[in-house]
This record gives sequence, structure tokens and C-alpha cells, in this order.
Amino acid sequence: MRRVGILGGMGPQATILILQKVLDAVPARDDADHIPLIVDQNPQVPSRIRHLIEGTGEDPGPVLAAMARRLVGAGAEALAMPCNTAHHYAPAIRAAVAVPFLDMVELSVAHAARLAGPNRVIGIIGSPAIRKVGLFDAALARHGLTGLYAADEPAMLAAIRQIKAEGAQPGARQALRQASDDLFARGASVQMISCTEFSLIADSVAKEAVAFDTLDRLVDAIKAFALDENARPELAEK
Repeated sequence: MRRVGILGGMGPQATILILQKVLDAVPARDDADHIPLIVDQNPQVPSRIRHLIEGTGEDPGPVLAAMARRLVGAGAEALAMPCNTAHHYAPAIRAAVAVPFLDMVELSVAHAARLAGPNRVIGIIGSPAIRKVGLFDAALARHGLTGLYAADEPAMLAAIRQIKAEGAQPGARQALRQASDDLFARGASVQMISCTEFSLIADSVAKEAVAFDTLDRLVDAIKAFALDENARPELAEK
């Protein structure tokens, strides 16, 4: 098996969640059947919210690049990052190391395209930062898709902060459900849960929506890379 490094801590619970999902994804009969991972659980990565939304915080890019170098130095053969917003800094990570970076944005948009059918509008439920920086825009355009974002961005941000501080609370679940209901009413029947805090409450989306968690697409990529399933080069970009 090939070893994957995890740039974690954004937030800590999301990192724990992806570890559990990777564990569950492998039909193991013994410890040795599981995927080898190296995890840098670094909650001190500068705030993406402060840097991208408030314009006051330190640039997380250099810290993420340093984490990438540490993981590769420890033996990681590919890197994965369970944080959607932090993918804005993927160029800094790619520039720092020579191993593949498993790109959750590209993987998720490709999956959305497969689900979309004739309706090319995709609902995106995540931090306001991803709309502000156009995180998904280029990938959506390549697939002929249009992104539709949650209308109440302050509610999204408040829910993310609540989950970071208090875990999966009813208020955050209600905010996610309202955002998903609104997106469905506006024509986005296919929806991406595009914040790994929301991955912790992914079951709160509208029942009518065809919703998927971007984190699950990253789990699939980690498994495919580690097990070298059909040597799928489209899962990673160097």
C-alpha cells in the first residue's frame, strides 16, 4: 500500500471524521489491511475565515506548505486535506512538494457533473469564503456547471463557528437544513456539502435533494491511491 499524508486540524473534528471514514472504507480482516496514514493535526493553521473574509489574518499558505514538507519527509507518497476552504492554498502546497495532491475540489465537481443530468445547476453549501474566492468556479466551468450558493451567508458562517466551538448543535443543523431547502427551491436539486464542519451534520440536508459530501469524494481518492486501484491518475494533480 502507498502511504497518504493528511494536512489536518481545519477543524480537528473534521480530521478525526476523515480518519474514521477511511477506516470504514476498507473491508479489513486484520490491522495490516488498513490504509497507512500520516496525520499532521495542526489546529494552529491560521484562520481561513480571518484571511479570506475579514482580511485581517495571517496567510495560511506558508504554514500549509511547511506541513506538506513535513508529511513528505515522514514518508507520505501523496497528500490530502480535509478542508474545502483551505484548497484555495493548494498552489502553495503543490509548489512545496513533488508528490501528488488529492484535490477535493476537482474530485467533487467531477462527481457533481455525473449527477447533474440536464440540470446543470449545483448547490454549494459551505463557508462564504469559497464563493468569495471562487474556489469551485473554474472546475464548474470546465464541466459546464453553474454553482448556486446558500443565500444566508451570515447563517452559514455562524453555523460553522458554532460547530467549531460546540460541536454538532441543533442550531447548526437547522441552518444547514434551511440552506439546503432554499437551494432546492431555487433549482439546485444536486447539492455539495462543501465544508468539513458540515460533514459532521451531513444528514441535515433537504430530503428531496441529491446531496453528497465532498469529504467522501476525498476518502474515495485516498483509498484508490493507497490501494493503487487501477492506477487512477485523474485522482491527483502534482
